[in-house]
Amino acid sequence: MPPVTTHETVVPLRVKVPVTSTQGTLALDLVPRHDPPGHALLGRGVSDVASVVPIDARRRRSAQDWAHRFAQAAVEIVGGDRPASQLLRWTTGKVHADLDRRAVLVARAGGHTPGQGRVQPVRPRVLSVHTCFVSDDVVEAAVHVRYGERSRAVAARFEARGERWLCTALDFA
Repeated sequence: MPPVTTHETVVPLRVKVPVTSTQGTLALDLVPRHDPPGHALLGRGVSDVASVVPIDARRRRSAQDWAHRFAQAAVEIVGGDRPASQLLRWTTGKVHADLDRRAVLVARAGGHTPGQGRVQPVRPRVLSVHTCFVSDDVVEAAVHVRYGERSRAVAARFEARGERWLCTALDFA
């Protein structure tokens, strides 16, 4: 009698399973979409889609403009064009200390004094800001900064303190 091989004892069970557009445990839809997402835009291209809580368009626009101005000042501080003390009133102690530290490190690497302004061929420029209201008095912002040919990202968190916004977290990427 010939020896029995493993393949002869295995019974292949291949059940045909239909292939669907959703596969795997994450249920990712792999069918391409050809239409833009269906969300309404608020005035001047501001989208309400990212907010956790509903906010009126005027307050949203005000927060977005504030975040834009703050981010522009912050990247100018890090670049050495402004002194860190200009944002002291609108930052927590931890955020202000981090801005000052970054400005000193950049100045040391570039051989200039931080906050004194310097001749630069290129200055940082905030291209876009996207805000998300986490609550009525907390806004998180994602900022796209262009520095010459390079793009950078900045994330910020602002909390309302009375009539003004206070930056409680700032992260550069």
